Amino acid sequence: MPDLVPRQQIAEITTLLDAPYLNSFGSTEVGFPPATGRLIPVGTTPESMSKRQSSFCELRLIKLDGCEADIGEPGVLEVRGPTLFSGYWQAEETNAADFNNGWFRTGDMLRRNADGTLDFVDRAKYMIKTGSENVYPAEIEQVLLSAAEIEDAAVVRQADEKWGEIPIAFVVPASDDLTADQVLQLCKQKLAGFKCPKVIHFIETGDVPRSANGKIKRHELEARLG
Repeated sequence: MPDLVPRQQIAEITTLLDAPYLNSFGSTEVGFPPATGRLIPVGTTPESMSKRQSSFCELRLIKLDGCEADIGEPGVLEVRGPTLFSGYWQAEETNAADFNNGWFRTGDMLRRNADGTLDFVDRAKYMIKTGSENVYPAEIEQVLLSAAEIEDAAVVRQADEKWGEIPIAFVVPASDDLTADQVLQLCKQKLAGFKCPKVIHFIETGDVPRSANGKIKRHELEARLG
């Protein structure tokens, strides 16, 4: 899924393979992609990853309070359609939690735009609750990774006595002279104050733990915080 790939890397990948990148969204459980955008041309860094809903399924976005999300509000994606799987093998409790009258709760947070397109926000389980606000690591990571001064980055939560949870950033600098204050200023230019990382940890190239398919192992980074 291209939403999980740093956008500047999409240009590198397509150039290396000499092939366009399909801007689609989906999962094994859903089958046919429920939302798809245009092909990303070779060598292009996309400005937007918005997608349109497939006609093969029904979608709805549900807020944490159980109500449907309004335009511009993040909500957990629920899918219903003919290519949806029937359930997890011998996992009654999981199926009971993830299915509701034929709707499958994917765990992915999306936002519907005024023009009907959909934007991926983050996985619901990674959401950081800081004070009365919800912060999504992927949004902060996109800002960090858009800066030429930063080679790689990951954002996780840390418990905090005052705010409940706060966002912490692990940053791989592109040069040795990058400072934490410079990183924070980059964030402040594009993010609300409560979304900005409260602490910046500089790490070495390749030190962001990832799975075989490139997903950040956030639990390993959180374990480093103690």
